[in-house]
Amino acid sequence: MPRRQMHVICAAEAPLRAALRALRTTLDVPDGFPAEVLAEAERAAREPRLPERDATDVPFFTIDPPASGDLDQAMHLERRAGGGFRVRYAIADVAAFVRPGGALDAEAHRRALTLYFPDEKVPLHPATLSEGAASLLPEQTRPALLWTIDLDADGRAVATDVRRALVRSRARLDYEGAQRQIDAGTAEEPLALLKDIGLLRERLEVERGGISLDVPEQEIVEQDHGYALRFRAPLPADGWNAQISLLTGMAAAHLMTRAGTGILRTLPTAPDGAVARLRRTAKALHIDWPHHVSYAEVVRSLDPADHLHAAFLQECTTLLRGAGYTAFSGGRLPDPAVHAAVADTYTHCTAPLRRLVDRYAGELCLSAVAGEEPPAWVREALDVLPKEMAEGSRRANTVERESVDIVEAALLSGRVGELFDAFVIDVKDHEPDVGTVQLQDPAVVAPIEGGGAELPLGEALRVRLMQADPGAAKVQFAPA
Repeated sequence: MPRRQMHVICAAEAPLRAALRALRTTLDVPDGFPAEVLAEAERAAREPRLPERDATDVPFFTIDPPASGDLDQAMHLERRAGGGFRVRYAIADVAAFVRPGGALDAEAHRRALTLYFPDEKVPLHPATLSEGAASLLPEQTRPALLWTIDLDADGRAVATDVRRALVRSRARLDYEGAQRQIDAGTAEEPLALLKDIGLLRERLEVERGGISLDVPEQEIVEQDHGYALRFRAPLPADGWNAQISLLTGMAAAHLMTRAGTGILRTLPTAPDGAVARLRRTAKALHIDWPHHVSYAEVVRSLDPADHLHAAFLQECTTLLRGAGYTAFSGGRLPDPAVHAAVADTYTHCTAPLRRLVDRYAGELCLSAVAGEEPPAWVREALDVLPKEMAEGSRRANTVERESVDIVEAALLSGRVGELFDAFVIDVKDHEPDVGTVQLQDPAVVAPIEGGGAELPLGEALRVRLMQADPGAAKVQFAPA
């Protein structure tokens, strides 16, 4: 499921970059890896555990942003004789490189997740593995967990298999290139079928009541002694590609629940207060959301290329904040077991280079298909893994929240004293003069203090910028 994606385009010495570097220091984010971890990664890169099965004859391809080096997934799509489709989805086999209980494993458990700042990332694994020996780079033979999921003509999964295999990607595509080929009709069938299968899976998502957020990427560009905000709207190919990952995550959850042991990604239904706040944000951004229209319907009606719609989609990620990881065994499923946005049982299993839990989910699914007990190192981790992932998620949320504050302060720097059109989207229960406003332009969410005057919740308000300091990650408004 998506997070806010922010990307800074400015010189290394720019004040915004300096503020982000200071944030990493403040949050005590790791700067590099310990020597013993790097040494173990180098050894593992030279001597991975290789599977017996060879699937290098399958012409897999990857689709990722152009600058990505940690390629977790490769796919091959084909039609099945008699109707339907076969999805082959190769996932990087991190367990082929990481020895349970070793220094590399311990460091991954400390980090839990790759952290994404607007200007750089702090990886889960050393680049020797994540962007080298374990990454599904083109024309390189790699160990992988090979998922084979058969779909009927409507796109419903009818059979699932996963096992270890050697794979070899033949092409490295980016979203724009893949979209051009599909639109022009020049894509070979394995890529062309991404649209057919993606559209079928999107229809099934609507049918079961699920919702995918096409969250645009925010680009913050340095210009004219300041900064400007622009959005990169996701392409249809982004969504079709995401549907393959969602399909696999649901298939993995179904394998685990049938086996009686596993770890799920769960999300309760959003509380009414969170939805009400989002309705006020929609009103502030002039997005029509009648009361009889559901959240899912209004999201599907949005155009990510529209800057106001894009800003609203960014705020929609707030409804995902209750997501967590829940382990289970003995056939006793957690309550709730369903991910509310997926509208089905679901787990993370397709990004093991960037998420610790995915390595364990893969092992649990391999055991479920084989009809065997999971390895001892996997079973023993189930007691602590949800807590480690929760801590990693809290750290990632802090990085996101603090980065947004810094970026928004940079966008507004130099404009202290100016007036803006805004909308009051939140007010503190016991401090009615303290709350949150959504600006119309730029699309910034920021705190406001009324100086003793009660803020008009849900109403338009002319506001004055009182402070905008990227170094302090501080933006403050007051009623004009």
